[in-house]
Formats: sequence, structure tokens, C-alpha cells
Amino acid sequence: MRPGYVQMRVLDLDEATLHYRDRIGLELVGRSGDRAFFRGFDEFDRHSIILREADMPGLDRIGFKVCSEKDLDHFAERLAAGGVATDWIAAGEDPGVGRKLRFAVPTGHIFDLYAEMELSADGPPVKNPDVWRSEPRGMRAMRYDHSALNGIDVAGSARIFVDALDFSVTEELVDEESGARLGIFLSCSNKAHDIAFLAGPEDAKIHHTSFRLESWNDVGNAADIISRYDISLDIGPTRHGITRGQTIYFFDPSGNRNETFSGGYDYYPDNPRRTWGVDQAGKAIFYYEKALNDRFMTVNT
Repeated sequence: MRPGYVQMRVLDLDEATLHYRDRIGLELVGRSGDRAFFRGFDEFDRHSIILREADMPGLDRIGFKVCSEKDLDHFAERLAAGGVATDWIAAGEDPGVGRKLRFAVPTGHIFDLYAEMELSADGPPVKNPDVWRSEPRGMRAMRYDHSALNGIDVAGSARIFVDALDFSVTEELVDEESGARLGIFLSCSNKAHDIAFLAGPEDAKIHHTSFRLESWNDVGNAADIISRYDISLDIGPTRHGITRGQTIYFFDPSGNRNETFSGGYDYYPDNPRRTWGVDQAGKAIFYYEKALNDRFMTVNT
């Protein structure tokens, strides 16, 4: 149905909490042991971002929400039929979350599917709803939007999402001479992408975690906050050719790359697939600059 949550590793949970709560503007739901839970101000479910304190930054896992428990069983059968090993995780591993179906893809990334999560006690209003319950702060992140992941067999990983989970490939970056697919953008909704796989020399890496903002003006506000608080800037504000999204990239205190993202085209399953040639990779990734900086191509975590 949609991206539900991402669990990332951070080096210092207190330092990371300040970044994600006060700078990006997420709501701190609570802390439990070595983990902290957050959500965007426009999200109904209990949490969408989980930070776990660890010795190394990076990605633990990503969860996608399905419509029902019946669908969860259905996708378990589909994954098994495709030769993908799965494990059932009992309800309660994460607070407020029901049972989960866990699997790994060829790039080494771990995913959960789940159907049930408690609603937030102070989520968006639904009766005569104002645009927000309390005034957003920081970069005014509305919700967790997507993640981009690096690994070797990106085509094999994307194939599982298409064949077993009914995702669509919206756009891709292709080396037309060799046929290699260097970037694959997939959607399970009408967004330009809900997950992306980017070719890289190492498996199980995360390129960035993205937060939805309401407008291009909010991307500019994010840039002001990045400068004001000396947050490590990667690139932007700028725009993507792929997805058409308006963007700025920066790093959390542990070195995990963040993105704030607005815009992007609407996708429908009958749309033709958009394709970029590798000779236009710079324009595909950064539409204005038409070039990739070395730092953006480096996977830190």
C-alpha cells in the first residue's frame, strides 16, 4: 500500500533526536531502550522513523504496509512461490505493530510487510480538520516518503518487488550499450517512487532517507535551517530529472544522508515507463546542474 517505516542506525541517540525532531521537524513518539520512534506531523500511524543507537550508522530495515492481514498471507505465498525466503515476526517487536513478514532481496536489504499499526494519539485531526494539529517546526516534514538503496544486483531486487509485490517500475537509468540498469525507481501508489535501487559496488547500503515537504518554498526553508545550524550539506536546493522532485540533500550527525523532497509527477499503472540513458545521468539526477558531484555518488552508510 505504501512505505510504512524505516529503521536506521545512529551513533548517538540524543544527538540524532535533536536533528530529526528539532531540525527536520518530526514528532518524537517515544523512546524504548536503544531506540527512538518518530512520525511526521501529517501521518496517522504511530511512527514511521525508528532510530537505533549502534556502533555503525546505516540501515536496519524498511517496512511497507499492506491493506489487511489477508493480504499479508497472500504476499507470503507470492514471495515463497518466487523462491524468496521469509520469516514471520510476532506482533510487538516494534511498539504498536502487528505481526510482520520479513524477507531479504539480492542487494542484501531487509524488508518487512505488515498490516497493523496503532494510530497516533495526536495524529492529524479528522473532525473539521485544520491543516495541522500543532504548528509544524523545523523543516516541517509531513511524512516519511521513500528510501533509495545501493547494491550490486539492483535488477534482481527490483524484480521481487514487481513480480511478488505488484510494484511498478516508473523510471530507470540504463546503460544502453550494455543494457545494465543503474537506477530503478518503483511505486506501489501514484507517487513517482516509493523505493529506489541504485547500482553500487557494495550490498546492503542506503543512499538516503527522504521526507516529504509540502512545497518548493519548504525546500528553501530547509536550506535556511541547514545553513543556520551548520548541518552538513550534500547538494541543493535543486531538482531531479528523474521523478521531477524538488530536493535538498544533507547528512544527519551520524553520516546518514537525508533528503527533503517536494513535488514529483503523479504516476498511474498505465503510464509508459520513463527511461534515461547513462550519457544523461547528470541531468537525470540533478536537472539544473546536469552533473553529479563526487560526494553524492559516495555511499556513506
